[in-house]
Amino acid sequence: MRAIAFVVRAISGLNAVIGHVFSWLSLAIVLVCFTVVVQRYVFATSILWMRDLYIWLNGAMFTAVAGFALLRNNHVRVDVFYRPAGVRRKAIVDLIGVIFFLLPFCTVVFVYAWPFVARSWRIYEGSANVGGMPGLFILKTFILGFAVLVGLQGIAMALRSILVLTGNEELLPENLRYESEEQKRQETAV
Repeated sequence: MRAIAFVVRAISGLNAVIGHVFSWLSLAIVLVCFTVVVQRYVFATSILWMRDLYIWLNGAMFTAVAGFALLRNNHVRVDVFYRPAGVRRKAIVDLIGVIFFLLPFCTVVFVYAWPFVARSWRIYEGSANVGGMPGLFILKTFILGFAVLVGLQGIAMALRSILVLTGNEELLPENLRYESEEQKRQETAV
């Protein structure tokens, strides 16, 4: 069980590092977008590669931080039944959800994206806009990264569920455990 806890910590740590690093792209997106707007409306000009850049940064950021969002429970979930559920029920729901929905989804995304990304790398695909940015093949690779990172975080969720269901949740650090009833009460009181 300690090995399972180690794997959960390692995958969660990887997604946390990637999430913290790539979340800084949001600042770059704002700065580039602001620059494009100033160029367009103040100087009546536009640099096409800069318009590509903030769109590409946006795509890279959101695909890279998806596993981090899953780690932090910032993803979309129907909380009507999940939120009031106990820890064991949440673990069962997560385990079933990961096995039957999340991992198949990630597999389908990876399998269908692979030829798309491989073709892009073969031709060193660039922007469809004349004067746009080169290197679209790098951005398309983030689709594969998305599938891998979300899939890995799904595996970490499933393993965490197994630890809960076997009574070994204490092997995980506090930040990787399910929220307890006491923590819920403290949040609602604040």
